[in-house]
Amino acid sequence: MKIICIGRNYAEHAKEMNSAVPTNPIFFLKPDTALFKDKNPFYIPDFSSEMHYECELVVRINKVGKNIKEKFAHKYYNEVGLGLDFTARDLQQKCKEKGLPWEIGKAFDNSALISNDFITIDHNNINDLNFELKLNDNIVQEGNPSQMIFTIDQIIAYISQFITLKKGDLIYTGTPSGVGHVSIGDQLKGSINGNVFFNLDIK
Repeated sequence: MKIICIGRNYAEHAKEMNSAVPTNPIFFLKPDTALFKDKNPFYIPDFSSEMHYECELVVRINKVGKNIKEKFAHKYYNEVGLGLDFTARDLQQKCKEKGLPWEIGKAFDNSALISNDFITIDHNNINDLNFELKLNDNIVQEGNPSQMIFTIDQIIAYISQFITLKKGDLIYTGTPSGVGHVSIGDQLKGSINGNVFFNLDIK
C-alpha cells in the first residue's frame, strides 16, 4: 500500500504558500508507517515547533493499473474518504531553503490521518462532495473537487505513467487554502457534506 500525496492542487493554496501554480501534478510519497487511522489523539512530535494541518479528499485505488489513460481513470476508484496531511512546516522549510528533499517534514510516523469511513461514489457526481475542516469549531478550510487544478482522473493518469498503482493505494488529492498551525489542546473535525469523518484531539 502506497500513500501518494498531491501538492498545490488548489490555486488559492499555492498562492498562500507563495508557490507557483503547477503545470503538471506534483506528487510525493509517504510510507505506510505514516498512516494514522485509529481514534487515538495525534501527538505533536518533539522534533517540530510548527505543525500544520492540511485537509484533503482521499481516493482509494481499487485495482492494479499502469499507464492509465485519463478516460479510463474513473474505473480505478469508487471510494473517497477524508484525511489530514500533517506537515512539520519548519523542517520542510529548512529543507526547501537548502534545495534538499523534504520527506522529513511530510513522511514522519502518523502524518497521514485517514478517516475510517469512505463514501462510495460515481465519477459523474464527484463534484457533489463538499468538505470542510474545523479547528476548535471554527471553519478553517473548505473545498470541492471542482476547485482542483488537476482532476482526480488527471492525477491518476499522470501518476500511473511513473508508478504502478495497486489496490488499496491512497491518493491524497491536495488541500485547499486555509492551512495553519495546530497546538496542544486543539481539536480538528473534518466533514464531507455535513457528515463528520474524523474528530481528532491534538496532544
